[in-house]
Amino acid sequence: MAIWGLVAEATVGLGERKHTEAHVLTHVEGTREEALAVLEQRARTHLPEHPRNPRRRRLLRTADGFLLVVDGTWQSHATRFSVAELLEDSDRPLPPARDEREPGSGTDPGPGARQSPPEPTPETAPGEPRDEDGVPLRPSWLGRPDLP
Repeated sequence: MAIWGLVAEATVGLGERKHTEAHVLTHVEGTREEALAVLEQRARTHLPEHPRNPRRRRLLRTADGFLLVVDGTWQSHATRFSVAELLEDSDRPLPPARDEREPGSGTDPGPGARQSPPEPTPETAPGEPRDEDGVPLRPSWLGRPDLP
């Protein structure tokens, strides 16, 4: 099964500092159609920060996802939702090739197989709450007495 990244891109900032930021919302394992169904639900329920007083909201289907356009009093704000197949993730490396595995190690999960979350690092407690990608919800530096 393929792993799909659900991505939201929005324009943030004002004036000359305006730029686009992209965020991976989540990953979906399955078919592209299943990932698009999850993405559509996310796009339909998304509440952007701007505009503060929306006048009109339009959700449009595109070739690879959705475009949400919210008209405000002064400007329109857009958020693009797209689905993309995950090919590589430096945080979750792919398993070694079959010839690099130890003999008798079982079946090869194949390229793109979902890895289990990384083991907790020494600076985080094993029972510390984590998000679905294995990232600690409380940063390791929070509460350290050696930091100002």
